Amino acid sequence: MSSRRAARSQIVSSRAVFGAPCWVSLTTRDLSAAEKFYTAVLGWDWRSGKLGDQYRFASVGGVPVAGVSAVEAMGQKAFAWTPFFAVANADETVARSQERGGTTAVGPISFPPGRAALLADRDGAVFGVWEGELVADWEDWRRAAPVFVELHTRDAFDAAIFYAQVLGWASEVEGACEVHYENEKVVLRSRADTVAHIHSGAVDSARDPAMRPRWQIHFTVADVAACVRAARAHGGSLVREAIDLGEAVLTDPDGARFVVKGRTKGRKERPV
Repeated sequence: MSSRRAARSQIVSSRAVFGAPCWVSLTTRDLSAAEKFYTAVLGWDWRSGKLGDQYRFASVGGVPVAGVSAVEAMGQKAFAWTPFFAVANADETVARSQERGGTTAVGPISFPPGRAALLADRDGAVFGVWEGELVADWEDWRRAAPVFVELHTRDAFDAAIFYAQVLGWASEVEGACEVHYENEKVVLRSRADTVAHIHSGAVDSARDPAMRPRWQIHFTVADVAACVRAARAHGGSLVREAIDLGEAVLTDPDGARFVVKGRTKGRKERPV
């Protein structure tokens, strides 16, 4: 088989894993500064792709991890990490979200080889949807499990119903994500892998935007303490460190919040 044919055989469509997290992306004011920060903190390498010079793909050891895009001043809107979910049809997904009280910030708009939209659920937690081909080597991304997503929200059950109706979770369609309630949280599984959690408890009236309902991105790392030191040394900050959980909440120089979590040996469930 030729290398071109092999590459084609590895292409995965969003239809094949609809409803599951398929990517995470960061908005930043300074692409070069973001590259330097995340290289120092998380050891990422960088390359450009089909989305242009203002969007960069990060990887570790050749495995894709995330995307970073440069945007102009966002006024009162915070720069942030956002999870994207695979969908079969972006227009229909946006319509279902709006019908159920969600809001649309952007799109759907075309980003060959697909279409994307940026949405918020009923409580204001921001998420994206993607229709089309997934990022090259996406299966490697899934197997390596470098990223995990969690929703912290007012009511986990209400949120699960919203996302199930919008993204097709727990539907009778073959390949749909499974939804379970375990250890006081909603657990989302795709192809038997745990791909997301939803927790109750965020206070939507909190003055700090970071304490309002939001999707939180976790990156798996070898050394949490080293990431904390690197973040502080390169313009970021430590928000909270949970030594018992082996994780720390950090911000980058733009204030985008993310979590670094140490690898757990012998874990039965594989995140993302």
